[in-house]
Amino acid sequence: MSRCLRLETVLVVGGLLAWASPAFAQSTVATKTLPVTGNAPPVCAVGSPRLAAGNQINFRGLSGNTLQIDQMIDPTTLAVSAASVDVKFDAVCNYPHRLRLESQNNGLWPTLQRTRAPAPGFGSAVPYRATVMWGVVNGVLNADAQARRVNDQQFNIDLPTAGEIDLKLNIAPGASNTRDNAPLLAGDYADT
Repeated sequence: MSRCLRLETVLVVGGLLAWASPAFAQSTVATKTLPVTGNAPPVCAVGSPRLAAGNQINFRGLSGNTLQIDQMIDPTTLAVSAASVDVKFDAVCNYPHRLRLESQNNGLWPTLQRTRAPAPGFGSAVPYRATVMWGVVNGVLNADAQARRVNDQQFNIDLPTAGEIDLKLNIAPGASNTRDNAPLLAGDYADT
């Protein structure tokens, strides 16, 4: 009987050595550290403009990046008709940034330069108000149409921001660069 016990003992020891061999082989594999690095540059991305549903008065709509007023003047008084529109842009900035709201003409001015002074009592430019909401900013630009010039407002945003830029344009009824309800001179008017 003792011989059988020895034989069983040998088999058990052999089995343990077979199990230990793969574990021993794994511990001899060399390892190498491979660092992975990257850089996210500071970027602001602004999407295409779109009209907010139901917030449009006297605008035909949006054609590309151009807004067109439907009826510029009241056909009876020739004074400027009220108009308003709400335009939204999907946007994201991954760093603190600055938002600038700018009017290149400080109001709606004739697209063709006039060579002489406008007729007395008539409006020759149209003021408007632009408001913008973006992250923590609620800003206003008053394009008063008193002088044809660049007019801008700048807003510093101290943190990264994602969401929608909400731009609202508003032209008051009878708005004019001369007096309220002045008739507006004929022509095409524009601002950027």
